[in-house]
Amino acid sequence: MQVNSEPTAPESPTRPAPAVPGGTKPQAAVGRTLGGGDAEKAAALRKMKLLALGLLIAMAVIFIVAFALQEDYPWLQYVRAAAEGGMVGALADWFAVTALFKYPMGIKIPHTAIIPRRKDQIGASLGEFVETNFLSEQVVQDKLASVNIARRAGEWLATPAGADRVAKEGAAVIRGAFKVLNDDDVQAVIEGMVRKHLLTPPWGPPVGRIAERIFHDGHHHTLVDLLVDRAADWVDDNHETVSRLVSDRSPTWVPQFVDGLVGDKVYVEILKFVRAVQADPNHQVRQQIDKYLNDLARDLQHDPAMIARAEDIKAQVLGDPEVRELASRTWGTVKNALLGAVDDPDSELTVKFKAAVRDFGSRLVNDPELAGKVNAWIGDAAGYLVKTYRSDIAGVITDTVARWDAEETSQKIELQVGKDLQFIRINGTVVGSLAGLLIFTVAHLIFG
Repeated sequence: MQVNSEPTAPESPTRPAPAVPGGTKPQAAVGRTLGGGDAEKAAALRKMKLLALGLLIAMAVIFIVAFALQEDYPWLQYVRAAAEGGMVGALADWFAVTALFKYPMGIKIPHTAIIPRRKDQIGASLGEFVETNFLSEQVVQDKLASVNIARRAGEWLATPAGADRVAKEGAAVIRGAFKVLNDDDVQAVIEGMVRKHLLTPPWGPPVGRIAERIFHDGHHHTLVDLLVDRAADWVDDNHETVSRLVSDRSPTWVPQFVDGLVGDKVYVEILKFVRAVQADPNHQVRQQIDKYLNDLARDLQHDPAMIARAEDIKAQVLGDPEVRELASRTWGTVKNALLGAVDDPDSELTVKFKAAVRDFGSRLVNDPELAGKVNAWIGDAAGYLVKTYRSDIAGVITDTVARWDAEETSQKIELQVGKDLQFIRINGTVVGSLAGLLIFTVAHLIFG
């Protein structure tokens, strides 16, 4: 008996794949090439097919010999019956296994080539199975709770190797972000934020409110003291300058010695005045300064003319060129500082970041309350993602299988499970032989 339709594993990984309806090319990952693992599976599959085929041929040979000699040796009838049952079982199971992946002997028998014909339905069923049984909010949360991710992550983060890895990956993310970001776009964003939050709102009222609070609490007195002290020091060190100023402004007809006396008198009076202001915290000059500053703070909040003057000053200080330069300098400074810090493993930022990572890891290990909160956050986040996107996640399976070429999908699946399926043929041969022998024996005993 010849069996010409014995299925074999794909032996030509580079053969052209059939076109997929709609013009979509089949995925290269399906049946295109055989990696090391797939090559081993293909060899094992061929070996099992040859073994199953060898048993079928052995049964056929035994059947022929026993059938030819059973008249001379009646006991061979039992052998013939066993061989006959073995062939029937082997052929039936070969048909069943082959019908999963292709048409037996190329004949389009109904309900055969199940995988190629129903590939899309299988993919949809697989996606639905995964969605129903694995992408369940409760299943995911229970699994995460049993794993105790927070403690495991904390143990890893607390080690120098873990902190170094986090810092390394964080540096890679920062460098990648800076490569993706366009400097002009970032500067435009900074400029827009400066205009929106710094330039557009009027400066007068908020500055006036801050100044009023400062003046009310007396924080400006330290600055006034500094100015008075500097003024006293200047007057003390510039006697000749004061005298010369008086002489330069006196009439020409005044004798020079009179200028000197007047200059000295003016210097002494100025010095006494400044020393008095310096020594008396409640001096009239100080009170007038306080009154002026408080009036200025109120005017900045309520006087339209003063508010307008503040806006004019703002416009002069921060015009368009200044704002653009500020945005450019800000972005350049931040960018260069971060890149320099992440590229230097010994930089202050990197060292402190690693220390913070290790400290957080230690807290996750030693603080059950914090670990519980982190586990709860992770569980809630995972549950939300699964609940919201479970259909989309399962849809990846359905869509991926739908894009695969039917024939190559069948070959790929056969490569993965075909070896085990060949045991069905072997078992069918053995069970068929035993069944044939049993049936023949029972019939012979009953009917003689």
